[in-house]
Amino acid sequence: MPADSRQTDFARPASLRWKSLLDVLGPFVALGLVIVFFGFADWFRNWMTEEYNAQFLTIHNARTISVQIAVVSIAALGMTLVIIAGGIDLSVGSAVALCSTVLAWLLLNEYPAWMAISGCILTGCAVGCFNGVMIGAMRVVPFIVTLGSMTLFLGLAKKLANNETIRPKVIPAGLKTLLSTSRDHILFGIPIGVYYVLALAIVLATILRYTVFGRYVFALGSNEATARLCGISVFWNRLAVYTLAGLFTGIAGIFSFSRLSQGDPTSGNSLELRVIAAVVIGGGSLSGGRGTVLGTLAGAALIKVIDSGCTQLGMDNSMMDIILGVTIITAVAFDQWRQRRL
Repeated sequence: MPADSRQTDFARPASLRWKSLLDVLGPFVALGLVIVFFGFADWFRNWMTEEYNAQFLTIHNARTISVQIAVVSIAALGMTLVIIAGGIDLSVGSAVALCSTVLAWLLLNEYPAWMAISGCILTGCAVGCFNGVMIGAMRVVPFIVTLGSMTLFLGLAKKLANNETIRPKVIPAGLKTLLSTSRDHILFGIPIGVYYVLALAIVLATILRYTVFGRYVFALGSNEATARLCGISVFWNRLAVYTLAGLFTGIAGIFSFSRLSQGDPTSGNSLELRVIAAVVIGGGSLSGGRGTVLGTLAGAALIKVIDSGCTQLGMDNSMMDIILGVTIITAVAFDQWRQRRL
């Protein structure tokens, strides 16, 4: 083998390792820049207006943001699986609202807390399994199937709640304190629910990196036809992906109820956009085959930091939506540019 050929073969893995490192660190660099920007903007506003107290770079605000990140992060972990496998799930927002509504309805009817929580999680698994079966059996584009199930799950939630918000009379202490920022309900300065998010992220990262199923997920997203030729059962693995994503949806429903203390069938409106955006901003490719758990967490944090920063600076919701839209477009454009470079 010629010397130049050997040099190329040895250099290629190193370049790929650098690209992988940049893919992981990129979202965190963007997150750091956004934090610095809003921190400086908040300080400058405080300096210009003597009666205004800077609040962005405070421990209390950090705790508040971490609580807001929790629901998006857990749902986005499930979406990471789906997007890596080359799919999409537009129904995740409605599904989270349905799960939290089921939880609230069970508590309102005085079911035990463990049964209400189990019902919420099983509902999430059921909606994920439904999407997986419809996509796999009908062989319809996931976009179309989940677009229909988005409205279906919203209708089911409204029917269960009789088009009202369900407010249980008694809420278990564990659900009350899950996302509490009170000093009495935090551990080492961090809300309890954040630890659950980190634990779930570690579990999912381990599955994706060290299990055969994880390799199958990446294979499905990279090239489904090749995966089928290699003996991978596309239907059953895609069903497993959407069911597991549904499990995360059910857990997100628990967190949503904990934060709102009620079951609102419309609470998931536009949540799917933020969940998908978290994965894409974190380096996930809508073409499939690429995505990381760390990147997804960074993407979810970036979205909520932007929301908090805009709120602290007194911007209205329209400005938040504009900034988030520009961020998503930039992330997708960068992903397409990176695809062409590969």
